Amino acid sequence: MRVPVRRLAALAAAAALWAWPLAAPHPIARPYLAPATPYASGHRGIDIRSGAGAEVRAPADGVVHFAGVVVDRPVLSIDHGGGVLSSYEPIETALQKGDPVRRGEVVGTLLAGHCSSGACLHFGVRIHGEYVSPLLFLGGQPRAVLLPP
Repeated sequence: MRVPVRRLAALAAAAALWAWPLAAPHPIARPYLAPATPYASGHRGIDIRSGAGAEVRAPADGVVHFAGVVVDRPVLSIDHGGGVLSSYEPIETALQKGDPVRRGEVVGTLLAGHCSSGACLHFGVRIHGEYVSPLLFLGGQPRAVLLPP
């Protein structure tokens, strides 16, 4: 389902109050790269560099949507309502599907193995199943400005 631009902008503006899932600083090891089509290659999230064992926190209130292993990585997904899901990997967590979480609450610890040069958290956001840049929710994505020719 394609999310209308106006609806996407409203959701992102309302969610701009999200907190970063890791303590500062927030060096981006790999940025979001939108795929050309739903099944094309891309990078459907951002990788935030940190140390193994770092606390991963909920960026906003929600309910655990999924906690388990996907392929070979432990993943946690949080449903924030309104069709917005956030996901984190690789993360060790004791949470289970249906557990409520609050903004800033520790939801797990970062495991090594995602970035080749140390640990980093893959942080993704979907709106009605469509991946968007998590920076839209963290206030770090500048708005596009169209310039006259």
